[in-house]
Amino acid sequence: MIFPKGLNTKIIHQLCKIKNEPAWMKKIRKDSYNFFKTKKNPSWGPDLTKINFNDYIYYVNPLDSQEYKQKWSEVPKKIKDTFKKLNIIEAEAKYLSGVNNQYDSQTIYHKLEQELESKNVIFTNIETAIKKHPDLVKKYFNKVVDYKDNKYAALNTAVWSGGTFLYVPKNTKLDRPLQSYFRINTKSAGQFERTLIILEENAQAHYIEGCTAPIYDKNNLHAAVVEIYLHKNAKFRYTTIQNWSENVLNLVTKRALVKENAIMEWVDGNLGSNINMKYPACILSGENAIGKCISIAIAKKGMIQDTGAKMIHLAPKTRSQIISKSIATGGGISNFRGLVKITKNAKNSYSEVSCDTLLLDKISQSDTIPTEIISNNSSILKHEAKITNIDKEKMFYLNSRKIDEKTAKQLVVLGFIKIFSDELPMEYAVELNRLLKMYI
Repeated sequence: MIFPKGLNTKIIHQLCKIKNEPAWMKKIRKDSYNFFKTKKNPSWGPDLTKINFNDYIYYVNPLDSQEYKQKWSEVPKKIKDTFKKLNIIEAEAKYLSGVNNQYDSQTIYHKLEQELESKNVIFTNIETAIKKHPDLVKKYFNKVVDYKDNKYAALNTAVWSGGTFLYVPKNTKLDRPLQSYFRINTKSAGQFERTLIILEENAQAHYIEGCTAPIYDKNNLHAAVVEIYLHKNAKFRYTTIQNWSENVLNLVTKRALVKENAIMEWVDGNLGSNINMKYPACILSGENAIGKCISIAIAKKGMIQDTGAKMIHLAPKTRSQIISKSIATGGGISNFRGLVKITKNAKNSYSEVSCDTLLLDKISQSDTIPTEIISNNSSILKHEAKITNIDKEKMFYLNSRKIDEKTAKQLVVLGFIKIFSDELPMEYAVELNRLLKMYI
């Protein structure tokens, strides 16, 4: 099933109907759409005013029903072949304890190890969670990222389809990662997955997200929302390896609410898209809460990477760290945009920001645009920013070892982002290195 192009009230009603949603979700969609129509684009960052929302398709389902497949053999061959090229199933067999694959607007395949099911871990898409766990979804949905937050959060809340729901019960530790993979495969299609993750007290988990799309002569629009809730003493890592094609507009809102003694880690890789605006955020609402974001962004010709992170300190003795590595080549633009806010009540808190940019030529651009606010006298905030060109001495050394210019440049870049790649599981670090060679 493919909806016609365009966004209107009829499209919202059709989505509610085919998903057979409860009244409360229908109301949220309707209210979000009405707000979206009145909300303006951001007045900062890349220019988004040329986006015509009627140019996109808001729902594409490659399956014959709303139900995902639980056996890989039942997935249509065309889709299987696409994911096989991306080594998704191989990674599942070797490394993952659960996988959720989305193709355009629909979750097409899902699997969770029986051991985790016996521990009452819930890992599915939002549609299934609404049907099977309505009270749990309603309690958390649209709370840490309200649809009134920004225009694209409102758009997502109005037309969301697919995405991930993860619930980890109290005192439960997941030893192996869970993964979702998102593929846009239809020309002019939008993808609007919704991710909702809840970790109860003392729970631990690692979630990995991958994204790809083929190149078309028309733009695709990706506007996702991620909401994460970490209760007392929980620990969670959210890893993203984004490799969108150059025709994708990626406008994403990701945010975590971090309670007492909980730890939230964003590991965020951005290697594609025409325009990318993404600033993973932590709201440190409990004493001793910790937020961390390590990110890379690589922009080549025709790309604008406007990325960074946000850390909001609301409680005493909270800590945060932002480490950003940006690379620009071929005339690309790679900017860091960050926010650290330490409120009056967040006494004795600490934040550290480090953003480094590597320019590989004289025509590429980068800016560091931080906003840092401290509202008490007992907290500490450190900020370091550096923009450099590729080190000629390193290049000379590598060339003297009979390493050609292109390979030497790739090695320098790999060294520059080592702090990021070291945080990845081995299989994903290898894949990242392969992707980087396509950019440099």
